[in-house]
Amino acid sequence: MKQVASFYSFLFVGTLIVLLLSASGCANIVPPSGGAKDTIPPILVAETPVDSAKNVTTKRFTFVFNEYVELDNALQNVLISPTPVERPDINSKLRTVTVRLRDSLEPNTTYSFNFGNAIKDINEGNVFKDFSYVFSTGNTIDVFTLSGKVVLAQTGKVDSTLNVMLYKNLDDSAVVKERSRYSARLDGQGNFTFRNLPAGSFALYAMAGTRYDDDELFAFSDKPVRISAATPPVNLFAYIETVRPAAGTTPSRTARDQNKSLRLSTNLEGTSLDLLNPLQLIFDRRIANYDSNKIVLTNKDFVRQTKVSIVPDTSATRFSILYNWAPNTAYNLIIAKDAFTDSSGATLPRADTISFTTKKTEDYGRVRIRLNNLDVSKNPVLLILQNDAIVKSAPLTQRDYIQKLFKPGEYDLRILYDTN
Repeated sequence: MKQVASFYSFLFVGTLIVLLLSASGCANIVPPSGGAKDTIPPILVAETPVDSAKNVTTKRFTFVFNEYVELDNALQNVLISPTPVERPDINSKLRTVTVRLRDSLEPNTTYSFNFGNAIKDINEGNVFKDFSYVFSTGNTIDVFTLSGKVVLAQTGKVDSTLNVMLYKNLDDSAVVKERSRYSARLDGQGNFTFRNLPAGSFALYAMAGTRYDDDELFAFSDKPVRISAATPPVNLFAYIETVRPAAGTTPSRTARDQNKSLRLSTNLEGTSLDLLNPLQLIFDRRIANYDSNKIVLTNKDFVRQTKVSIVPDTSATRFSILYNWAPNTAYNLIIAKDAFTDSSGATLPRADTISFTTKKTEDYGRVRIRLNNLDVSKNPVLLILQNDAIVKSAPLTQRDYIQKLFKPGEYDLRILYDTN
């Protein structure tokens, strides 16, 4: 297992940057105080039916507070489990918040409302945080819980905007076709907790929205989660998957998407190519076939260059043009209209010529890093990141790492010990 052993932050620069900070002060005119600011959130004084009520048949629920309250984006902030099919009515008036369910209540089912930060007082905006309410349509309240954590697979950091979801349908396609059965939020450390769950097996996912999107962060448990009194925590690792949500499935695109022309972009910085990276052709969907004979690299005089390789990534949406790029040199990449096709036969809208110039060696700095007390027996790997993206990885066999050309900027360094 790879483990992050160290974390560093460095600034690699080709020029010296001086920041001059100045401070100034002046007298402030302060208006008379109106008394101590109200910092106390609303207090719940009544609820109908009462919390944890059983054999509930009503679909209208009221919550009364000790002061006037309002709702902040209730449809987004309030989580109701099981997830309703019809959008519920959630509103506030004076001191009362009302929830009315439109779905028929399921028999012998535990329901929960989690209001998050939706309820606040009108005057100062003090939030009645993480208010939860539970009831059952049967004789018992489900009491099982599931907890865990979601981190970004590439960086180990947290995106607290992700939603965690449980699906009763264990088929991989359910995450594309169906609503989740239960939902939970992440806290600032990436932790989540489902409460009042029934016993049983569920598929567990984390995603950016409420439905799967192959261009957004996505995470999944590789096996069903069995909910019981002894369910262990589950850790998920989120990544962007451009092919499928889980092994064995490929989300299908609509006929309209399949028939429209391919969209192509590149990794060029304007018209400049970074000497340290290949030229990349980036498509808006998976490419089924490509003809390397219809992709031609030339110099500025349109003389064809040799020893050019075209390598797709595993998603078949990015194609790297590999070549021994000369510094400060102009090139043209000529792409025929039908050089790339997707599974439906869609091609580029027209032939294209991409003209660009490689950067100068003077645009780069030089990097030398010395790592004392490095244990090379653990197969250390140096990762250099910028804006949470890995820009360089290199196995280390000695304490010094040297690279003659490196793009100036601020980077994070990590050492991974590849113990297996």
